[in-house]
Amino acid sequence: MILYNKLWKTMKERGITQYDLYTFHNVNRSQLDRLRKNKNVEVSTIDKLCNILGCRVEDIMEHIPDDNRF
Repeated sequence: MILYNKLWKTMKERGITQYDLYTFHNVNRSQLDRLRKNKNVEVSTIDKLCNILGCRVEDIMEHIPDDNRF
């Protein structure tokens, strides 16, 4: 399972709000909702967030092992 809990902490540390993301950086509100609910998002969204926040992928998401097998 991928969790985006670190995203909100990193945003707070950088002084960037969700409002800033969708108003000034054109991040789609539906993508923010998907991130809040730990749902799948496009890799391009992760890349965009890393560029906006000036951080690494590990600063916004983490993998938690689960029973999900393909």
